Amino acid sequence: MSREQITALLGGWEGHRVGSIQRWEAGQKGPTAQVWIELLPEPGRPLICTACGRSSAQVHDRHLRRVRDLPLLEAQTHLLVHRRRVLCPRCGPKLEQLPWLDRYGRVTKRLAENVARLCALLPICHVGAFYGLHWTTVKEIDKRHLQESLGPVNLSGVEVIVMDEFAIQKGHRYATVIAEPYTKRVLWVGRGRGREDLRPFFDLLGVAGRQNLRAAVMDMNGAYEQEVRYQCPWTQIVYDLFHVVAKYGREVIDRVRVDQANRVQSDKKARHVIKSARWLLLRNKGNLLRQQDRIQLRELLAANRPLMTVYVLKEDLKSLWSYHYPKAALRFWKHWYSRAVRSRIDPLKTFARKLKPYLHGILAHCRWPLHTSLLEGINNKIKVIKRMAYGFRDDHYFFLKIRAAFPGIP
Repeated sequence: MSREQITALLGGWEGHRVGSIQRWEAGQKGPTAQVWIELLPEPGRPLICTACGRSSAQVHDRHLRRVRDLPLLEAQTHLLVHRRRVLCPRCGPKLEQLPWLDRYGRVTKRLAENVARLCALLPICHVGAFYGLHWTTVKEIDKRHLQESLGPVNLSGVEVIVMDEFAIQKGHRYATVIAEPYTKRVLWVGRGRGREDLRPFFDLLGVAGRQNLRAAVMDMNGAYEQEVRYQCPWTQIVYDLFHVVAKYGREVIDRVRVDQANRVQSDKKARHVIKSARWLLLRNKGNLLRQQDRIQLRELLAANRPLMTVYVLKEDLKSLWSYHYPKAALRFWKHWYSRAVRSRIDPLKTFARKLKPYLHGILAHCRWPLHTSLLEGINNKIKVIKRMAYGFRDDHYFFLKIRAAFPGIP
């Protein structure tokens, strides 16, 4: 087979033709087989300046550059490219523009595209081992591809946002993720969960975007609420059901259960029954599928009045998020609050008084029936992305991977 036939068969090296070809089997020059192909410039081809895009006939100088290409016949492909600099009359000495190679690229564009496509499925260390590239090279290829494909986030037309935090590292180090609930699109990710950490998002949103923002769904994070109120005073704050009920479980049910277990300390059997009933009390009633669990819960509540009180009030509190009219929800809240205060259970009374200042965000659920379950699913996927990579050293790259995983529904 002639060199012209090889060039036509392989293709993709526009402006160059095949010179010498050498192949080494595995063990001769490295652990894998290698193919070295010399690429010579085609004579008579016009030279294009990379700066202005104009053609020139003069060559300033040339040098030899080693470039990686897609594997050929199970062998790593190395290209020895005679790279030329054009003597442009307008820009001076500039590199020749090649459609298959970036300006200072060490890998061909088609190899970079395949690497980026595989990085969406595998960790970068595995992709690097597959193509015989260093993991930092694979990371830069994938990062550049994500930046070009995603581009700057479009925040125009955003009216409702959902915000939550997720653990980014050990040692209580968190990041904040903001998404649009209707399109399920991640809008912004930033390190930290304080007011100052959230401010760059509102800077990107701009004055017009802040005026267009109508509702923000969150947990009872004081920093989130303060920053949203400072940036967008007209925006309604909506508190999520999941976080309120989880807080009720930690501060009321767990506390009462421990107190009741300590009260019957002399009766070891009764103490064991109460202490082992944590998940029965915290779990939703509809999730008790086994008949044995339902019978055990019924007997426990019948035998212990304080546990029955906090359990019934927990179920009633969850129904507050099912109302569609604020006045009806307010009447139900007043009735629930009076029952909690008259219960003579100190953890329950304390929780009800602490929850009262957040009533506006709970009643806002009638107007905006949204919750952060979308972000809980996003946070689970973020954990998977983080585990696949065994962690990320580069926050910007990590946040790009998150945005790429949740581009939103068109």
